[in-house]
Amino acid sequence: MDSTQSLLGRKYLDLFLRRKFFIITVLLLSLPVGLGVYLITPKQYQSTSLLSYQQHKISPNEMSPDVAAGISDIVSTLTQIVISRTNLEATITNLGLYPEARRELPMEDVIEMMRKQIRIQPMKEGDIFTISFSGSDPGDVVKVTNGLAAKFIEENLKYRQERASETSDYTSDELLMAKDGMDRKENAMRDYKLKHYFEMPDQRESNVVRLIALQEQYQDTRTSIQEMERTLVLIQDQLSSRKAFLERAGMANIDENGGESIQSLAAMKMKLESLRGKYTEKHPEVKRMKKLVAKMEKEAARNPGSNTTGSSLQDIMAFDTVIQQLNAQRKTVELNLGNMRVEKDQLREKIGQYEQWVASAPIREAEWSSLTREYGQLKRHYDYLVSNDLQAKSMLNLERKQKGSQFKIEDPARFPEKPIKPNFLVIVGGAALIGLGLGAGLTLVLDFFDTSFRDGDALEPFLAVPVISTIPYISTSVEDKRDKRKVVLSIILLGCGCFVILVLFFVVWRKGLIVF
Repeated sequence: MDSTQSLLGRKYLDLFLRRKFFIITVLLLSLPVGLGVYLITPKQYQSTSLLSYQQHKISPNEMSPDVAAGISDIVSTLTQIVISRTNLEATITNLGLYPEARRELPMEDVIEMMRKQIRIQPMKEGDIFTISFSGSDPGDVVKVTNGLAAKFIEENLKYRQERASETSDYTSDELLMAKDGMDRKENAMRDYKLKHYFEMPDQRESNVVRLIALQEQYQDTRTSIQEMERTLVLIQDQLSSRKAFLERAGMANIDENGGESIQSLAAMKMKLESLRGKYTEKHPEVKRMKKLVAKMEKEAARNPGSNTTGSSLQDIMAFDTVIQQLNAQRKTVELNLGNMRVEKDQLREKIGQYEQWVASAPIREAEWSSLTREYGQLKRHYDYLVSNDLQAKSMLNLERKQKGSQFKIEDPARFPEKPIKPNFLVIVGGAALIGLGLGAGLTLVLDFFDTSFRDGDALEPFLAVPVISTIPYISTSVEDKRDKRKVVLSIILLGCGCFVILVLFFVVWRKGLIVF
């Protein structure tokens, strides 16, 4: 097996050595062909613009688009807007791009062709990305690239402002709805609390304290009434004792209204003298007693035989000061007693009212809990919407003043000095490899049709006869000279071919048609 592979290897090596001039010739011919392919291939130029994403100059809040999405998401969103049909069609029309394609193809195909030539790629590090455009006209390439970069900045400002405006409108509408719900709930709670204010759970403790105080006051009032009733009974006993005393003394006969009849004019005069000793002549009691004495004297003068003189009911009632004082005390006690009884009834009514309020507290607590069950959640939601609304309005104000995050062109597109396609080295190198492969292939094809034997080992299997010996080819001097001339001629021709190809490449390069 090893001898067979060795034989096969020597065979091909000998074959390629014998055909080396043919292979080199094909290789040299492939170089001009590669140059021709390079020259006729349409040139593609590319221009690139570098953009950076500048964050807020003012710290962003949670309503900012920067918080909800990263640079890649923002670039991805704006990319779809920038390469939309409307924008690309306007760019093609304004710059007059693809005139031939527009005559032969529908606008959709032309736009799709332009999309394939646009490349927007974020960098792996930092908030930076590039916008590239490739085309056959370097001037148009620069214009389109700068136009796309400017469109990026414009669409970003427009997109951010629209989003901030939509967010602000949405939060304002949600806030109005939440406020309306809060107002209805608070009005219902206010009306309920005003209607059942004293029955509310938070009033229960004060109601209990007030109820205990009223009960104590009620008990004190009952005790005071009992004491006044005993005082009234005592005054009645004193009046009865005073009346009995006057009857026994023979000075007055007390009727049921406290009046008295005078039986001795001398006693009245003694009474008058006693009053004069205490008071002046202008004292009402002295004046009254003087009138009474004068009246009794006139009556005694008209009835000299009578030893009894009567007086009016008013005079009788006003005679004894002790009885007057006792009657005054009795009236005062009766008045106070009536007031105390009224106060007692009022206290009893208040105690009932407070007992009802205290008893209703658990019921009102359950009703209040049911009424306010959703209020806490509504309040938290309302506060959250207030915060979001303020943040949304702040973001809208920032975007209107263009103080929010925005794109900035760090490196504008430049006029491309050399095309990115075709690649001279790749095309010529590929042509050389193809020529080398073609020369080797043709050599193998020619060897396949060659029926001569050049090795005894290859002849023996074909003839099925053992080969005893082989005699090498012995050339004559003429043949040696001829072979040398062929080699020299081939070398000269190959050298001339190489020189011509080099001159051709140099001339084309000097004309600027070859760009490395």
